[in-house]
Amino acid sequence: MSNTLNNRTAAVVDVILSNHARGYRNSEMISHYLFPRAMIGNRSMRVIRFGKEGFRMVNTRRAPGANIETIQYGYASDSVSLVQDSLQGLVPVEHQEEAAKVPGVNLGSNAVSMVMKQMDLGLEFASAKLARDANSYDDNHKLALTGTDKWSDPNSDPEADIDDAKEEIRRMIGQYPNVLALGAPVFKVLKRHPKIKDQFKYTTSQSITKEMLASYFDVDKVVVGKAVYLPQDAKDDDPASDVWGNDAVLAWVPDETTGNFQVPSFGYTYELTGYPQVEQPWYDRDRRSWKYPTTTERQAVLTGSEAGFLFKGAI
Repeated sequence: MSNTLNNRTAAVVDVILSNHARGYRNSEMISHYLFPRAMIGNRSMRVIRFGKEGFRMVNTRRAPGANIETIQYGYASDSVSLVQDSLQGLVPVEHQEEAAKVPGVNLGSNAVSMVMKQMDLGLEFASAKLARDANSYDDNHKLALTGTDKWSDPNSDPEADIDDAKEEIRRMIGQYPNVLALGAPVFKVLKRHPKIKDQFKYTTSQSITKEMLASYFDVDKVVVGKAVYLPQDAKDDDPASDVWGNDAVLAWVPDETTGNFQVPSFGYTYELTGYPQVEQPWYDRDRRSWKYPTTTERQAVLTGSEAGFLFKGAI
């Protein structure tokens, strides 16, 4: 039997695996909570950045015969600079019963998941670098914690710090932030902080959870970035680094399911419609393996820094 695909088989495999890639989520990744996916129709679109227009009072009263007021959220800024990433997943023929046949959907989706995990790590790293860059914020929307103010100090007051940051965001955009993103080391420290443990000592014997922290800080969601990375040229015995480090980010972000990038937000991940794409698998005779080329076209963009607050060096 030939190792080539017929059109009917290729179309089925491509659609199923492309849909699988678009729905893939790694629970260790949190960038989509701060930069929800926004699908765009072409590469020539411009980034929509948000000022105060989304939060101003507008006179909606209209006298007979008068013009109707018009509003528009955001303004066009720089061109969207999508980044293309491509990688191939590998399925050796030894992993399937008949080497002459295209691997089944399960083996194919496993290969694509492996690729998407690697690509999403790259996106996570880029998103974290953007969100953790103090230069992205004005002086009123960032705080470098030092000395006994660091949350790793038992005398620190994380609740007061976050309350002040929430008020700063509300004062500028008219809404409280709804997401608190923590690096994994920060979460580990906060759930052992004596002030936080004392708050729950009469209500539960459980360890402090993300949900309990969300209640304590009065935000809709607390997310913890667990991803780690090694540079490509790192040695096998080199320790990995936390993608989100020792920082924390508060932000107002709309629900990712809206898919509407014209809603004011801390940030978005612009992604070209129809991507990720999984191309037709092809047979590499030298490696006796099937390969699944997968491509993404996307870029995380900070669209409203006043809707965020950075705690630099929280621990």
